[in-house]
Amino acid sequence: MKIGPLTLDNITILAPLAGITNLPFRILAKEAGCALVCTEMISANGLVYESKKTKQMLKSLPQEKPLSVQIFGSDPAVMAEAAQIVESSGADLIDINFGCSVKKVVKTGSGVALMQRLDNAEAIITAVRKAANIPLTIKIRTGWDRSGTQALILSKIAQECGVDAIAVHPRTASQGFRGEADWSIITAIKSAVTIPVIGNGDIITPQDAIKMQRITGCNAIMIGRAAIGNPWIFSQVLALARGDDVLPIDITHRFETMIRYCKMLVQCFGEKSACRMMRSRLGWFAKGLRFSSKFRESIKRISSENETIELIKAYMELLQQEKEI
Repeated sequence: MKIGPLTLDNITILAPLAGITNLPFRILAKEAGCALVCTEMISANGLVYESKKTKQMLKSLPQEKPLSVQIFGSDPAVMAEAAQIVESSGADLIDINFGCSVKKVVKTGSGVALMQRLDNAEAIITAVRKAANIPLTIKIRTGWDRSGTQALILSKIAQECGVDAIAVHPRTASQGFRGEADWSIITAIKSAVTIPVIGNGDIITPQDAIKMQRITGCNAIMIGRAAIGNPWIFSQVLALARGDDVLPIDITHRFETMIRYCKMLVQCFGEKSACRMMRSRLGWFAKGLRFSSKFRESIKRISSENETIELIKAYMELLQQEKEI
């Protein structure tokens, strides 16, 4: 698949997830076969006004390339300047967020609020396209009602303004992540534009990804929440696409990945911050395993890298012993 001049290795893309798709997690997804990884959504204002915390979100490593950086904002001039900062950071692609429905984002006129102000949405796309030379995508929702009219109009505007691909999460602004995603909106947008359309929403299993592409005709699949604690979903989707069976994740590999994730978080954010993150995030990787509740309880107060690794190893040994009985 191609997004402008950028050629992807396959059809899988990691969705931007606030608080989740930081550098260590993106590397895990990339190693699992994901063709394109994306940062958390980044404030254009934060970049332009040089927020240290915001600029840290641009941190990247060569092994995660190609990298998409998602920005959000409501001022075309600020968004254009932020796009230039993103491009100069070495990103391979810029994505504009038109889908975030979190109240604190919407009240600033950003995210899905722009789907009610299509004139400003067009101004932002035009400004960003003019400011940056790397491929440009947008991520949208259905809009503010179930008809999908706003999504269709915005998709056509985007194509006319030089956007290279559109990611569609077919839920309304008010739905958040509740209810069912209406895949027919993806189908409609795919029929309305000639640029690539990326499907997103209600992909829970690898089979769902293949089903979405078959039903909607979308060019690629964007996976978000199903990848949390399960980056291997990307390799499983690719196995199905090849006609191979989906194999369970080897228990040793799962726990080795948890340890690597721990070490990468410490290296990226420092031990104190990383431990705070891992108190909740390591539990993702234990979902569906025996004694997972006990493991989650054990990591609630971790304070060092060594302590964390010891708890992970102890949990792995417990499961291996159970298997032998």
